Amino acid sequence: MNAYVFPGQGSQFRGMGQDLYQHSEQARHLFDQANQVLGYPLTQIMFEGTDEDLKQTIYTQPAVFLHGVVLALTTDTFNPDMVAGHSLGELSALTAAGVLSFADGLRLASVRATSMQRACELTPSSMAAVLGLSDDVIEQVCTSITDEVVVPANYNCPGQVVISGSVAGLRMAEEQLKAAGAKRVVPLAVGGAFHSPFMEPAQTEFAEAVERMPFAIPRCPVYHNVDAQPTTDPARIKANLIAQLTSPVRWTQSIKQMVTDGATTFIECGPGKVLQGLVKKISPASPVSGL
Repeated sequence: MNAYVFPGQGSQFRGMGQDLYQHSEQARHLFDQANQVLGYPLTQIMFEGTDEDLKQTIYTQPAVFLHGVVLALTTDTFNPDMVAGHSLGELSALTAAGVLSFADGLRLASVRATSMQRACELTPSSMAAVLGLSDDVIEQVCTSITDEVVVPANYNCPGQVVISGSVAGLRMAEEQLKAAGAKRVVPLAVGGAFHSPFMEPAQTEFAEAVERMPFAIPRCPVYHNVDAQPTTDPARIKANLIAQLTSPVRWTQSIKQMVTDGATTFIECGPGKVLQGLVKKISPASPVSGL
């Protein structure tokens, strides 16, 4: 069974999607449509913008979404038995699976990006990758810090968990995590604490946009970040998509569940190879490739 996975923020690179634009008339039409829907030339930022331009959440999320979805919609071999996406990538997966129209998916990606950017600006916060420590120890450390907010944000693969929190909270967590045996605690160059309570203002704004959009039954089961479980129920898909903003991305658990449910091959659909590397660490026996 073919499992297609869609990457999230952090997989972007300068020039992403340009080959698609130049060599596929169908892709070019979708890229041009995206510029019209958004009201600004996103493709120009993707193809010619600086690394700093592409690091801005308001551009990064629509760009990564657009690249993955256009790749899926213009590839004859895209025939998923199941799909999942990492953080923002969940929106790409839903659109590629037919839950959302191309334009509506892009609109939601834009709303998600701008609302998260605003939430980041309200309170200083950040994220850090914890390497070489078990999930339960990281969870215990986060729970033990009660004066500040620190939570697990991304369960990326065994031995790699990203935590989110206040600047002071992350500093306290780093000391405790290193004392507990973490190989490294690496601060991430992000605008704020994604997948944490700091995203509650963004969640409220995003929820209003989600509730206005028509969601269809997907062509195959979608595995969600919040619970690592599959669903084809539009109401549950909406609820999970909204909850995701303040909940951890359970990527390790999602890939393991997909394998349990029969996934034999994983295909990454989007810029970069980040998810291919994570899948290899989670399920070494599973063949992985890019679309």
